[in-house]
Amino acid sequence: MTTLLWILAVLFVLVGLAGIVLPALPGIILVFLGLLFAAWADDFDRVGWFTLSILGVLTVLAMAVDLLATSRGVKRVGASSWAIAGSMIGTVVGLFFGFIGIVIGPFAGAVAGEYYARRDMVQAGRAGLGTWAGIILGTAVKLSLAFSMIGLFIIAYILNG
Repeated sequence: MTTLLWILAVLFVLVGLAGIVLPALPGIILVFLGLLFAAWADDFDRVGWFTLSILGVLTVLAMAVDLLATSRGVKRVGASSWAIAGSMIGTVVGLFFGFIGIVIGPFAGAVAGEYYARRDMVQAGRAGLGTWAGIILGTAVKLSLAFSMIGLFIIAYILNG
């Protein structure tokens, strides 16, 4: 059972890190689950509930960043709420078209929403670029938090060994 838990832990963390960059996967949640499996593999002796609670808080923080980053990017360029709604719809629709859809969907949705609201193609383009900027910034912050979680886990594991 221990070996299976360690295999699951490594698998979940690696897939989770990929999921942070590829938004089709719930990356940060998979990283947390992988670390939970690793703690469980050791019967929570080295990494206990205190550390796991901190990892849980970091997971929630990363999820909040994920939700806020795109909308902040759109708002930063003065886009309307239609652009924000469009970027969210574009993200969901983009999931059905693979990686290209994931990259283009939020941009196209924000452009369409902003153009619908203001009939100004230049401003609509700014809304699309603001969406991309928010996604890139959000991804960078989520990756930082994921690696912080992994580092905290490793430190707790070593110190309690």
